[in-house]
Amino acid sequence: MVGSAILQLLNDVDWGPLDVLVVDMPPGTGDAQLTLAQRTPLAGAVIVSTPQDLALIDARKAIAMFEKVQVPILGLVENMSVFICPKCGHESHIFSHGGAEDAAKSLGISFLGGLPLDIDVRMASDDGKPIAANSGAPQAAAFLNLASAVLDNLAADTALPPPRLVMD
Repeated sequence: MVGSAILQLLNDVDWGPLDVLVVDMPPGTGDAQLTLAQRTPLAGAVIVSTPQDLALIDARKAIAMFEKVQVPILGLVENMSVFICPKCGHESHIFSHGGAEDAAKSLGISFLGGLPLDIDVRMASDDGKPIAANSGAPQAAAFLNLASAVLDNLAADTALPPPRLVMD
């Protein structure tokens, strides 16, 4: 049912002219990811993982699945990479740190950057205003840098069709 709903959303909605369409998927290698990869021309996949070993096992499986169905891997993102205390500024690596970057190096794929675990990001999302849209927010830079790295990787691979869909 999920695969059918996603395909209906992609095929029956008039998206107008798009440069990139990002589909945020649940972690892992479920039916939804496989259905999209088999039935929709994908320009690439961005794999997102927290830095701990258990999450990176799923990320490696997702990378292997996308490679098997010939979807280019645009890179790996480390989510919840750091928490900076809003009161004292202390950096805490709650979920470890650097695991995604190390995994990207060992797999020979691009590391696209780390995203913070941040209360302002959560509050902006809950308000329907992505933090990246607030150019004055210090957290916006991480998201804008990520978007730039994804676009650079799309443009660098001249064998790809024009960007249509980037899947996470």
